[in-house]
Amino acid sequence: MILERVNIPADLKRLTVPELKALAEEVRALIIDTVSRTGGHLAPSLGVVELTIALHYVLDTPSDKLVWDVGHQTYAHKILTGRKDRFPTIRTHGGLSGFPKRAESEYDCFDTGHASTSISAALGMAIARDLAGERYRVAAVIGDGSLAGGLAFEGLNHAGQLKRNLLVVLNDNRMAISKRIGAFGQYLTRITTAPAYTTFEKSLWDLLGKLPRDLGQPTRVLFRRFREGFKNLIVPGLTFEELGYHYEGPVDGHDLEALIEILRRVKDLPGPTLLHVLTVKGKGFQPAESDAERFHGVCAFDPETGDFRDHKDIPSYTEVFGTSLVEFARQDKRIVAITAAMPEGTGLDCFRREIPERFFDVGIAEQHALTLAAGLCGRWRRSTPPSCSGATTRSSTTSPCSGCRWCWPSTGQGWWARTARPTTGRSTCPTCAASPAWW
Repeated sequence: MILERVNIPADLKRLTVPELKALAEEVRALIIDTVSRTGGHLAPSLGVVELTIALHYVLDTPSDKLVWDVGHQTYAHKILTGRKDRFPTIRTHGGLSGFPKRAESEYDCFDTGHASTSISAALGMAIARDLAGERYRVAAVIGDGSLAGGLAFEGLNHAGQLKRNLLVVLNDNRMAISKRIGAFGQYLTRITTAPAYTTFEKSLWDLLGKLPRDLGQPTRVLFRRFREGFKNLIVPGLTFEELGYHYEGPVDGHDLEALIEILRRVKDLPGPTLLHVLTVKGKGFQPAESDAERFHGVCAFDPETGDFRDHKDIPSYTEVFGTSLVEFARQDKRIVAITAAMPEGTGLDCFRREIPERFFDVGIAEQHALTLAAGLCGRWRRSTPPSCSGATTRSSTTSPCSGCRWCWPSTGQGWWARTARPTTGRSTCPTCAASPAWW
């Protein structure tokens, strides 16, 4: 097995591309086999196997810093960074954490759970690097779902202003930003990152600047408009470029050869660069590809069929909450349910199915969810914005909800034993004290 020859990322650099492709299948098989026994986050990690290999192949980790936005997509990262022998212990007592942990490995440069934090953290590392006069690279991997979080936009905005050398890899597994793919798109990606193209573009821009002002300035404006218009016909990156980023992609996130080629080209570009990568959540395991939401976080299952092994007829507390809320909502038309990208994790999938007109999924945006709920309450609506306890503190400090009549459930209070990671524990924030329950 090729995986037996890989203990740290430096070992990847001795492999050929065909060997890297075979390695990807071995890593994927190990993830499926392990998670089928221990449970864990399956579909997210399966979707980034090739991307993980390519990043470690091109970058020089741990000297270069690789920041993962959502920690549960790092299973392949853990396997390739000296932890493959302990990987079967993931999410068990005394075993590997299900998330990046700096105390666990020098390759985990930032403790990450959920979400939208990677760009801000990576920018901080880039600033620290520049202030210290060091030369390492910094890369952040963020999903299209996490990009919807307000913190991600705050980081994007600041990084675009500061112009620090920073690579942001957008892992788009739903094609929510772009539907463009194909031979011509790949061709455009290649030519717009080739040194000859970028040198020509800069030289032409400089040449136009040397023309007389009454001629050079209008010509530059026309050149810029032509470039943006032509590129934006196919490439959805104009928004990022207007924010100050050099945008590249989309590129097939499961094509190792293409990933390595483009990462080599963009890794040392000056200023912030955004690389758009298209991946399939659950890649390589058909049940997870067919139902990525169901296989996002799983209990033990049969790796041959995908059937869950410890399914019980006794409903969970979360399921009881969801079905009860549906019954309350049928009796009270003022009740509205809000979730931050976790309809199943908060028990609201049944509400979404039964009363869709009063169900709102705001994405990974807990602050917006609570403020939205406060606005609804102000207009005599009774809202329910349940969240994971780890996300509660992300939202509670900014929500103007004093006196609002709502129910604010929180899942996962205390210690999540099977993730080997604590959450925030019991909520005692002033927001909660100021918000009376409505039943």
